[in-house]
Amino acid sequence: MWLSVTLTAEANRAEALSEALMEAGALSVSIEDADAGTEREKPQFGEPGHVNDRLWDQSKVIALFDKQIDLTLALAQAAGAVGLDAVPDFDIEEIAEQNWVQLTQSQFEPIHIDDRLWIVPSWHAAPDSGAINIEMNPGMAFGTGSHPTTRLCLQWLLDSVRPGDTVLDYGCGSGILGIAAAKLGADKVLGVDIDEHAVTASRANAERNEVTAERAEWRSSAQQLAGQYDLVVANILTNPLCMLAPGIAARVAPGGRLALSGVLAPQAGQVIAAYAPWIELRVGAEHEGWIRLEGQNC
Repeated sequence: MWLSVTLTAEANRAEALSEALMEAGALSVSIEDADAGTEREKPQFGEPGHVNDRLWDQSKVIALFDKQIDLTLALAQAAGAVGLDAVPDFDIEEIAEQNWVQLTQSQFEPIHIDDRLWIVPSWHAAPDSGAINIEMNPGMAFGTGSHPTTRLCLQWLLDSVRPGDTVLDYGCGSGILGIAAAKLGADKVLGVDIDEHAVTASRANAERNEVTAERAEWRSSAQQLAGQYDLVVANILTNPLCMLAPGIAARVAPGGRLALSGVLAPQAGQVIAAYAPWIELRVGAEHEGWIRLEGQNC
């Protein structure tokens, strides 16, 4: 049995209170928008190396404690550490022992991309045996099909891949995009990522989905890339997309097509400008504030 304690904190104290609760014995702490689900909800977006100016005006700080702890003492210690005269109002919920594996699995259902493609966790039966079903479990690498940017890229591949195409997935994460391209008929796929865990995960996921090494290769993006591809897709983030623009654009074959995601709608102009010397990009689709940029190497 555990105790989940929820406190409300102002933006300038939420992170400090979170750290103080950990010091006071909390097993874990999370911060959420206290106004989530209301018209005052404020989405938080950020990129590595770029910290948002502030969190939400009112945050919920949720701390998990062992039931045996002296909760009154722990909360008083945390409040004092951040300069509060008294412990903020809080709610307590008892959390019973559960089958955490089963609970986690229940949160991941098959993802319908379109009638041709489903992303299916291994513990589920495929909803449509006649469709392309990619078995993909949550893991250390990004990309299970649930994030808007992954969905945007998968939809582009569905519309773009033709039998015999060559495909480069720059920033392959879990390998989901490269695996989808292979199953859609691409002749050769190369997936690269700066994270060795992602490369390992991609190889394992490709094997799970019966995509052979002859069809798809996975390796570190630190290795020098050569050659050009009919289709290039990169689902990373705005800053690295801009920094890597010369190298990514150079991999698109004459007449080939490029798709970029991991870009928020207000950032479109920045990425379009970065690629303008090589490829003219346009917004091809938008989903939940994220966009997909598309272009062709004419």
